[in-house]
Amino acid sequence: MDTTIFLFLLQDGIINGAVYALVAIALVLVFAVTRVILVPQGEFVAFTALTIAALENGVAPATPWLLLALGCLAAASELIRHFRDLTLRRVAFVVLFDLALPVALLLLTRALAPMKMGQVGSILLAIALITPMGPMLYRIAFEPIAHASVLVLLMASFGVHFSLMGLGLLFFGPEGTGTTPLSSQSFSLGELLITGQSVAVLVVTAVLLLLFALFFGRTLLGKALKACSSNRTGARLVGIPISAAGQIAFALAALIGAVSGALVGPLMTVAYDSGFLIGLKAFVAAILGGLVSYPLTVLAALTVGFAEALFSFWASNFKEVLVFTLIIPVLAWRSIVAPHAEESE
Repeated sequence: MDTTIFLFLLQDGIINGAVYALVAIALVLVFAVTRVILVPQGEFVAFTALTIAALENGVAPATPWLLLALGCLAAASELIRHFRDLTLRRVAFVVLFDLALPVALLLLTRALAPMKMGQVGSILLAIALITPMGPMLYRIAFEPIAHASVLVLLMASFGVHFSLMGLGLLFFGPEGTGTTPLSSQSFSLGELLITGQSVAVLVVTAVLLLLFALFFGRTLLGKALKACSSNRTGARLVGIPISAAGQIAFALAALIGAVSGALVGPLMTVAYDSGFLIGLKAFVAAILGGLVSYPLTVLAALTVGFAEALFSFWASNFKEVLVFTLIIPVLAWRSIVAPHAEESE
């Protein structure tokens, strides 16, 4: 270990930590609003990278078919659960969002994919395909059991994760792939070589975190989500629809996951199951941040990224295990100092 190696490890840690920060922020948001630990958050990341890779090669990805399958399941769930109190507005929402939107995106993807739209077009189309999956998954798997315990919701989340992994293997295949870097430029800073992709990751992450802070601090919708995260019963009493809040939280999580996938694609080879490890490392950061504080979560994600870089240098065969052991002292400390309280709901 010398200064040059340390700087390279620091750069890798910051870049990976920035991606983990985005994914961890999504986990904290969803947990705060819905009490769901979103285990399949990593699938949004992996599916986006695979979608962009296919579009860059001029091949129509299978993502629209996956979206259509989820839309049909969401529509069926909605119609069955609300069969006795169906309204024209609810039916119109199901038809437009669950059926018409996936079909429109399917036709659009099949028309645009052979044209090789370019990097920006591929990223935007991939984000448009992935983001609606969030609220669809919420309505399929979590809204019917929204009042269950956190443990039940966690079990359902693992069920969704394994289902999406199977669907990912079916729709995308077992091969891994990568995407074109957002920038091919590079420059030297002393002995350190900084790539344009690294700068792009940091800039995009910083902009998203700023927009995230402004959304929760300045907009009515953001304040409504904060109210749901603070007290679900109180939010319901003042007229905030809890179901809509859950869908919006899942949509934001899918959007953040999609942007993270666009950032991760050039950094690593992504396969259908690559999102699981990314999501687990982000979960470690979320735990270190207490699953409540967004600034602490960002700092914890950067710490996890840097620790992973150091572990890969000193003990590469055990780096994953060592990263996950970071939560043990935190959980032990919280179990000692935090008083136990039964759930209020």
